[in-house]
Amino acid sequence: MMRALRNTIFAAACALSALAGPCWPVKAMADVAVDLELVLAVDASGSVDPDEYALQLGGIAAALRDPDVVAAIGNGPHGRIAVALVVWADASRPVDASAWYVIATAGDAEAAAQAFAAWPRRVVGATGIGAGLAAAMRAMERNGIRAERQVVDVSGDGIETPPRDIVVLIDTANAMAEARGVTVNGLAILNEEPELARWYRDNVLAGRDAFVMTAAGYEDFAVAMKAKLLREIDGLPNLAAACPIATTSRSER
Repeated sequence: MMRALRNTIFAAACALSALAGPCWPVKAMADVAVDLELVLAVDASGSVDPDEYALQLGGIAAALRDPDVVAAIGNGPHGRIAVALVVWADASRPVDASAWYVIATAGDAEAAAQAFAAWPRRVVGATGIGAGLAAAMRAMERNGIRAERQVVDVSGDGIETPPRDIVVLIDTANAMAEARGVTVNGLAILNEEPELARWYRDNVLAGRDAFVMTAAGYEDFAVAMKAKLLREIDGLPNLAAACPIATTSRSER
């Protein structure tokens, strides 16, 4: 009874605060310790068509289901990670976000993969990466999870495009990440802008050992995402030689 009442109150609060920003569902996992707290921040801006949006979500789902990824999760000290999805677009509108999923087994990974693969597209507009980053970091403050490392994984096919009074958010978001010890990595999809990896390196990355990985197009996204997740889960600074995807490390700046 009390749980149902709490859920009702939470739903009402979400509805009332929708214009102020994302409302983050929190599962019943008070003070859970994990090896990695990871937000997957996905581009749903106007340059991303419906098929490309689906390829991003399908690529994330395929990577989470992959036996190599599940094995890497199990090899950590705690043997589990926490993952949430953020879908961002126009910086003047709230982002869309999932609940947090704690993944320790193939079954856990499948549950998260199914939820993310089916995530509807409810945001569109300009490319507001900074707003997405800021929302991702706010989410990490409210979820009752303790993590050895916190990472925001940004994927997209374009540079920041909101009006000037909003574009400063990307600098603010990066400063937030540096101050809080959050690493921001990038997966640059190069179908629209061949030099996007350089722009991500110079404007998006934050934190120790941050890196950019690239996908030539959305068809390559799943392979790139798997390699990226393995690198983030392992927490190693330089796996470029082992990755089949071209990478650009922050250390090269």
